[in-house]
Amino acid sequence: MKLRYLPALLLAYTASAAQAHEVWIERDGSGPARIYLGEPGDPLPVGGDPEFEHLKAPKLVPASSAPMARKAGYLEVTAPPGDVRAQDDAVFTPWGPEGKKEGVAYFARAGRAQPHATMAFEIAPVSAGGDRFVLVRDGKPVAGAAVTVITPEKWSKSFKTDGQGVVTVPVREKGRYLLSASQKDEAGAETSLGKVAVLHRIATTTFVID
Repeated sequence: MKLRYLPALLLAYTASAAQAHEVWIERDGSGPARIYLGEPGDPLPVGGDPEFEHLKAPKLVPASSAPMARKAGYLEVTAPPGDVRAQDDAVFTPWGPEGKKEGVAYFARAGRAQPHATMAFEIAPVSAGGDRFVLVRDGKPVAGAAVTVITPEKWSKSFKTDGQGVVTVPVREKGRYLLSASQKDEAGAETSLGKVAVLHRIATTTFVID
C-alpha cells in the first residue's frame, strides 16, 4: 500500500468507528456505575472493545470529583443513588479536512427514576419507571427520530418517535434494556477538541427490569 493513501484510510476508519460505537452506562441497584464504549448490540470482547482505550474521562452530570477506576472494558465510578448521566465529546479526535471536520458527542444515562432530561441530547422516561421515553434535544422533544431498543436477549428493533418525541419500549423479559438514538448536526459546533462543521450526537439510556 502506498503511504499517501494512509491518511485517508485512517480518517475513514476513525469516522466509521466513531459513528458505529456508543457510550453507555450500566448500574445494578445503587452500586457503582460502569461506563462502556463499544457496540452494545454485540457481545463485549474479552478485555473490552478495541476502541475502549479512547474513552478517557467522561464527565458525570451533575459534575463529580469521584475517581474513575479503569477495569477490563469499562470505567467504574461511585455515584449517588438514582439515575447516572455522563457525556463526552473527546472520545474520538475530529476527522476530515479543515473547514469540514466532523466530531462526535456521546450522552449516556442509566436509570429511569427521574422523568426529565438534563443533558443537551438525552432519552428520558416520560414518567418515573415507565416504558414510554422521550428524545430531547436542548430541552425540546425530537419528533420522527429513530430510537433503537436492545433487549436483554439482544433482540433489537428501531422505532420512530411520535409528534411529541415519544416512543414506547416493548418490555419483553427481565434484564437490562438499552435505548439509543443519534442526530447529525450540520450547523457547526464547539467541542472540547475544537470547532467542527458537523457534530454527530449519540444518546443512550439503559434500565433494568427485575
